[in-house]
Amino acid sequence: METGPGLLAFALNGTREGSQMRIILYTGKGGVGKTSISAASALRSAELGYKTIVMSTDIAHSLADCLDMPLGSEPMKVAPNLWGQEIDTLKEVEANWSTVRDWLAALMQWQGVDQVVAEEMAVLPGMDELVGLLYIARYYQEGNYDVMVVDCAPTGETLRLLSFPEMARWYMDRLFPIGRKATAALAPLARTIIGMPMPGSGVFDSIQGLYTQLNSMRQILINGDVASVRLVVNAEKMVIKEAQRTFTYLNLYGYHTDAVVCNRLLPDRVGDSFFDAWRESQRRYLQFLKECFNPLPVITAPLMEREVVGLDVLRKLAEETFGNQDPTQILYHGATQQIRREGRNHILELKVPFVTKEDISLVRNGDELVLQAGPYRRNVLLPQVLMPLEVKEAKLKDGSLHVLFEDRRPSARKRNGPKGSGTHSR
Repeated sequence: METGPGLLAFALNGTREGSQMRIILYTGKGGVGKTSISAASALRSAELGYKTIVMSTDIAHSLADCLDMPLGSEPMKVAPNLWGQEIDTLKEVEANWSTVRDWLAALMQWQGVDQVVAEEMAVLPGMDELVGLLYIARYYQEGNYDVMVVDCAPTGETLRLLSFPEMARWYMDRLFPIGRKATAALAPLARTIIGMPMPGSGVFDSIQGLYTQLNSMRQILINGDVASVRLVVNAEKMVIKEAQRTFTYLNLYGYHTDAVVCNRLLPDRVGDSFFDAWRESQRRYLQFLKECFNPLPVITAPLMEREVVGLDVLRKLAEETFGNQDPTQILYHGATQQIRREGRNHILELKVPFVTKEDISLVRNGDELVLQAGPYRRNVLLPQVLMPLEVKEAKLKDGSLHVLFEDRRPSARKRNGPKGSGTHSR
């Protein structure tokens, strides 16, 4: 196991420092083993004495299979101090979205869509996973658990869900009040003349209520003293590239990442020469992973000798992965990168502690920024907002590298409007 600061630090009675719940979200590319890492972390947390719940928000649940026991839509006790839950997304959509869904279905049927098709289409893409995440705010507010471990959907879906509250705020602040007033004025006319179903106050109340819950969830998840995301990867190029992109966007939306877990590494005891090339490839990509995500700690988890199913195997995986470490501790504090806007330009700030400007070199390579800081190298995949811009200069200040991206496009001034400043991450 390789990891950063935060060795075993818990009270003998299992009480965490302070009274706040600790929330850990595991995500990664499909098939990297995030469910088994989530379950192993939760089991170790419970055996350290913390009242722990592990829940899956992925539609394709596999948590029950991993624990080797049935789970339901409500928390079920699976071991001392440990509860498991596979959220029934259909039930949650019915509870949180039924009013809006019924109106959308009626609107589509009025437009000639088949009733069955309309009912299926009335559930917006991602809504089923989204309402599952509302349990985070609910359990945090109830305070019945010390630790919550969330087995999230694969990275693409997770990023879409975590960005939704931020995007929804723009619509709720600007368009929602206008739409509500316009509907109140036009509804009688639309129903009487053309028979068009119009949203009633219940629809708007439902949307407002859902947004309020989502915003509450976001405020919890961007609190770095409470919640953090951990990226689960394998030592493979495509997996690491996706993790880099995910990490950049998590920073962009203000979510804190405190560790990367490199799963399914071949143990040294596997001696057959058939695996030599594979082992060497994993060693190279593990080094590349450390360079990419420095200064985040990289935790290594071995390829187990048998399928990771059942508490005994999960306990062994937790021992191999975390050693004597408490996995609920925050392994890295603060954001390692952030992006902010200044007038027409953007500044990318990267943490590079313990180096001088003579140690640093910076190269732009397409959609990547390659940073060499002394013996360490880091590849940063740029988000969409930075890709069309050009690197103008870089400055080292207080342990952080500030990279200025200049917008030299002719239409930039018109598009960006008057000079001002804004922030893309928190």
